[in-house]
Amino acid sequence: MKRLFFILRTRGANWDRDRTLEEQDGWSGHVEFMNRLAREGFIVLGGPLEGTPNVLLLAMAENEEAVRARLAGDIWAQQDLLRVERVAPWSLKLGIWQKA
Repeated sequence: MKRLFFILRTRGANWDRDRTLEEQDGWSGHVEFMNRLAREGFIVLGGPLEGTPNVLLLAMAENEEAVRARLAGDIWAQQDLLRVERVAPWSLKLGIWQKA
């Protein structure tokens, strides 16, 4: 059964600190990949955490291995622009998505 996962990604060794997010190599491929994951319902929410080198994602998956496997297909993962720093199951207790 699928459940919600918290994912923290951080900049990898090949992130060019002199370029904006949109100027990084492979930007369009990364955007296409992430948008596809969102359309498929794998990614529920996601985006950069302002003032940090991190990105927060919420995903629906069977387990941590499935999360890591799906994100490994991102061109930015392959180019070491973004790395998965942490994956953890998340039990939502408050908010509009909370199960009754």
